[in-house]
Amino acid sequence: MHVQIAVVGAGFAGLGAAIRLRQRGYQDFVIFERATDLGGTWRDNTYPGCACDIPSHVYSFSFALNPNWTSTYSPQQEIWNYLQTCTERYKLRPHIRFGTEVHQAAWDSTTGHWRIQTQEAPGEWTADVLIVAGGPLNEPVVPKLAGLETFLGNTFHSSRWNHELDLTGRRVAVIGTGASAVQFVPAIQPAVGRLTLFQRTAAWVLPRHERPLKRWEQRLYRRVPGLQRAMRTIVYWGLEATVLGFQRPAVMRLAQRVARKNLRKAVRDPELRAKLTPDYAMGCKRVLKSSEYYPALTRDNVDVVVEPIVEVRPHGIVTRDGTEHPADVIIFGTGFRVTDLPIAERVRGRDGRTLAEAWQGSPQAYLGTTVTGFPNLFLLLGPNTGLGHNSVVLMIESQLNYVISALDRLRPLGRRVVEPHPEAQRRFVAAVDRRLATTVWSTGCRSWYIDATGRNSTLWPGSTWRYRLRTRRFDLKAYNVLDLKADEVPDHKRAGTPDPGLKAFPA
Repeated sequence: MHVQIAVVGAGFAGLGAAIRLRQRGYQDFVIFERATDLGGTWRDNTYPGCACDIPSHVYSFSFALNPNWTSTYSPQQEIWNYLQTCTERYKLRPHIRFGTEVHQAAWDSTTGHWRIQTQEAPGEWTADVLIVAGGPLNEPVVPKLAGLETFLGNTFHSSRWNHELDLTGRRVAVIGTGASAVQFVPAIQPAVGRLTLFQRTAAWVLPRHERPLKRWEQRLYRRVPGLQRAMRTIVYWGLEATVLGFQRPAVMRLAQRVARKNLRKAVRDPELRAKLTPDYAMGCKRVLKSSEYYPALTRDNVDVVVEPIVEVRPHGIVTRDGTEHPADVIIFGTGFRVTDLPIAERVRGRDGRTLAEAWQGSPQAYLGTTVTGFPNLFLLLGPNTGLGHNSVVLMIESQLNYVISALDRLRPLGRRVVEPHPEAQRRFVAAVDRRLATTVWSTGCRSWYIDATGRNSTLWPGSTWRYRLRTRRFDLKAYNVLDLKADEVPDHKRAGTPDPGLKAFPA
């Protein structure tokens, strides 16, 4: 079966792509979703206390504001409901193939199509354009601990929460102290018998100034949408200003003082406070927000263990000092595969190589969206489009503007495809790397932003508005334009040249 556009993933990015396609008049597209429902990250992560750590007003599409948020920081269920509402509002369900996992997508130079293999009928699809919107937070990481298979209790990752398991009175071991653990630990602490938190690296935690949104506020936003848009603008610029702290480590020291004060106020015990004090520059790893995390760790039924784990035994976890910590349940809050996305092993370009083979451990893309050697492929939330200071929905929308602009430019060209010129991609990546080298993310800590080669291939080092300016229209001169004819194989000779004045990175 052939479609003009194939989208992989029905999370925030994939649904956003579908909405923008419909708005622009593109109807011949399909969304492949391996799960039985939509929502991506906000479908999978249902752990107690799950919520967004970005303010609600900027965690929505700009063209579909939500006046019904009940809090300044949206809980998981409300975000999932919001995505469901958007799906119904824009009539996207007929385009979604649920329970359909993409096993392989390979570019066919003979036909000038993407050949997409799925396990469900009809099995093989072809598409002129492939949009990969799988997202970076969908494949959980579970560390390979010696003896884990011998553990007699229950184990699960926070993104695959076992809601049928009653934790009341149980001895619970939590491995990991990242963005998920900082939310679910305070939520389960009052119920469990004993909670042992295994911490490899302390996190910088800022207080989260959260408050409920009152009914009169919701009514006002419904009646005066412009007011909510104005509030969104205020929140946006407030967050955008904080990028200076990430770009200039000296500025981040001011926020670091706030975080230290937050820790001193919440944790009076000097021994525990020492365990929870980071030894790296704030911002190098993801900054967490919580007003409940530190207080939960001071409770009598909580132990914070900083000794490395040596092995798992049938009834507990053993650390390097020889102590065995009893446990009935092990919960992994150990994050996701971000820099080695599984989908990269399934997408093959014109030379037969997969994205993973082309990247060789370090994902790279022009504008984080297109990749040399992969014609008519667009990545949403691709390499170096993550953020440390603002909402990634803003980056998704910028990329969608770029993709739609590309499709609009291709339409009058007929049977042609595009891929970024190698030099344009090289210059862009080199410029991003130069900017990253002077940021707080390059001050020496170990984080999930860093790929197997030691490069930060995750984050965008600038402001979201500069990225928006850079992607506001498709820059065709940075691309090879390949003619396609039904009776011959494209020779892939360059039909366009990169603009000599092309800036690899905005000033």
